[in-house]
Amino acid sequence: MELDIQQTSTIDLTGTPDFKVQAESTDGTTGKGTIWTFPKFAERYGYYLKIPELKKAIDVYATWVLGKGLETENPKDQVEIDNINGWGEDTFLSIMWNMLVIKKVNGDSFAEIIRNEENSLINLKPLTPQRMKVIVSDKGVVEKYVYENVKGSKEFQPNKILHLVNDRVADNIHGESVIDSIKWTIDAVQESLADKRRQLHRSTMRVMEVDEDDKTRLTALKRDYKEAIKSGDVLLVPKGTGSFQDLAPSNTEHIEWTRYLENRFYKAVGIPKTLVGDAEGITESGGKVAYLSHEPIYTREVTELEADLLKQLGIRVTFNKQASLQEGMNDTADKSNAQTSFQPQDTQETPISQ
Repeated sequence: MELDIQQTSTIDLTGTPDFKVQAESTDGTTGKGTIWTFPKFAERYGYYLKIPELKKAIDVYATWVLGKGLETENPKDQVEIDNINGWGEDTFLSIMWNMLVIKKVNGDSFAEIIRNEENSLINLKPLTPQRMKVIVSDKGVVEKYVYENVKGSKEFQPNKILHLVNDRVADNIHGESVIDSIKWTIDAVQESLADKRRQLHRSTMRVMEVDEDDKTRLTALKRDYKEAIKSGDVLLVPKGTGSFQDLAPSNTEHIEWTRYLENRFYKAVGIPKTLVGDAEGITESGGKVAYLSHEPIYTREVTELEADLLKQLGIRVTFNKQASLQEGMNDTADKSNAQTSFQPQDTQETPISQ
C-alpha cells in the first residue's frame, strides 16, 4: 500500500502546563508578640539522620569551619571556653559543631547561656528547636524566648540564649533550612536507589519459558525450580521443554542520574564534593577551582560565627583558617604569564644583515 505523507496529523500541546514555582511571602512580624515556632524540625531532622549524603555534607561543613581549632586574645575568654562542658561531656568546639549542624538542618539553632553571679560565662547548653518559641515585637526585634519541656515553659531574655541563624533574608524572623530547597532532590535519589535495588533483586531471578499449559505440571515444575534455586542445585528438564532468560539490569544511565542528584546535596549546603573525599570524575584542575570557589563561602561562615560569639557571648575568638590555594594559584598564574608575555627584546626591530 502506498503511503500519503500529506495525511499526517499533529498533537495539540498547548494544554501542557509550564513549570511554575509556587509564590512565597516572607515571615515578618504581624504585630505585638508574634510567635515563631519550628514545626518542621522533626521532619528535617529525620532527613538529616536518614540520608547519608546529606548528613555527610552538613557534617563536613561544620567540621570545615571548626576543624583547625581557635585562638583567643583575652586569657579570661580562654578560661571561660576551657571550662564549658555543655551536658557534661561537651567541649566548646563540640557545642559549636552541634549548633552549626542544626543551623543548616533547621535554619536556627539555640543554646542556653549560663553565667555566674559575676556575669562570667560558665556554660552553654544546646536546646532543640522543636521546643523553642521565638517571641518577636511589632518592631521586628526578638523580645524573648520560651522553651517548653516536661516541667512546663521557661522564659529566657535574649541575652540568655545563643541564637545562630542561617541565611536570614528580608524581614523573616527565622533562618532558612538547606533541606527545604533540596527535598525534591533527596526524594528523587531515594526513589532512584529503591528502583535500582528492586531491579538488581529481580535480576537474580531467571525466567523459564516452558512449553506446558497443564496447571498441575506447571505447579510441580515451579516448585522444583524454586527448590533448585534455594539449594543451589541443578534443575534438569527434558529437551525442548523450556529455555531460560536472565533479567540483566542496565547500570550506566542510573549511575549518571544518581550522581547528578547527589552532587546537588553539596551545592545546596555549600560544600564541594571533593572536601568529602569524593573526587570521582573530577580533574585536578577542576578540584582546585571547586576549592577556590568554596573559600569565600567558608570565610563568610567563619567570620559570621566569630561575630555572633562576640556580640552574643562577649568573647573574642579567632578560628584558625583552613589552608588556602589562592597563593599557590597566583604563583602559578605569575609563572604562566612570565612564560607567555612579551619580553622587551621581543618588541625591538632586528636589523637585517646586509
